[in-house]
Amino acid sequence: MIPARKIMYEMSTSLRQYLYHFDRLRDIPNLYSELIRFTGAIPYEAPCSRETLWMTVMYPPDVFEELRNGLISIYSELKIGRDAEEHDHLRVDRIDFGDFGNSKPFRIRVTNLFNDNSDYFYVKQADASRIYGLELEHILSPNRINYMISGNTLIEEHIAGVPGDAFMRDYLKNPDLNKVRIAKEFTKFTERSFIRLLGDMRSVNYVVEITPDFEEVQYRVRPIDFDQQSYEGNGNIYLAFRFNSNRPITRLAFQVLNRKSIDQYVNEEHAQMARRAKVESTRLRALLGIMRREQIAPAEHVRQLALDLDRMHGTKDFTDCTSMGELTAEHISLMLGV
Repeated sequence: MIPARKIMYEMSTSLRQYLYHFDRLRDIPNLYSELIRFTGAIPYEAPCSRETLWMTVMYPPDVFEELRNGLISIYSELKIGRDAEEHDHLRVDRIDFGDFGNSKPFRIRVTNLFNDNSDYFYVKQADASRIYGLELEHILSPNRINYMISGNTLIEEHIAGVPGDAFMRDYLKNPDLNKVRIAKEFTKFTERSFIRLLGDMRSVNYVVEITPDFEEVQYRVRPIDFDQQSYEGNGNIYLAFRFNSNRPITRLAFQVLNRKSIDQYVNEEHAQMARRAKVESTRLRALLGIMRREQIAPAEHVRQLALDLDRMHGTKDFTDCTSMGELTAEHISLMLGV
């Protein structure tokens, strides 16, 4: 459904000022250009022996030691905001590279030597579309997003959960699965993504959090890829249920939920998002104000999406929009009444 790799857009001065005001710009090592200079790589296999798109990369010992110090400093700043010298018990024991997507990410595994507990974070190329996606997720969703920017390097905290494709493969046929609850959450996730125009929510681009509750299990679907925030012109790309990879969970949702229940969950999501938008109104207005003025997608994408949104909603509200930021702001306003 998505024809080609998207264009990368640099962050403007206005966006950097916004990020500085909300403490996203940090004085940390700008390491992406150093990480890309690895000297060897081997395919990374998941613990279950399944092949992945990641490669574990290698560096000369002296280069790795320099990288280690910078990466531990970044991890410490991301997690606790303190100087890395206090954390000699932390070790970078693996660096993986993903030659896919738009940000070509590095996944850093950090292990606590006292207890062998491991954690991850990501080093990526900063792209304006992705930054807008992260901020809109932080403002409008029930999820808090922890990330930092240094120069053109983006640092993202790992979002834990079962990848969507793995969930459908390994969990969807489990007899203990609460089908109604996962259907409800996928419905709300689909609506949430559409309202803020987050595209490409294929099964590999979100995770499912599974939380045991006192009687039943709770689920939450969370996006992990924000590259396609307000970029594509095809309106269907912003509807998660349109993707073939989501067909099993979409089919399940229509099996266990009737139209009235679906409408109820959609209305719940609208109300919750509207509440968050009002609480964060100053921040949201500032972000959308900058987004309106900037080019973050080709002009033909803007024109096509305006036509698609008018067709979907039976309106002419989007006809005069000239940027993806205007389309996003108008769509949020139309659907949430804020």
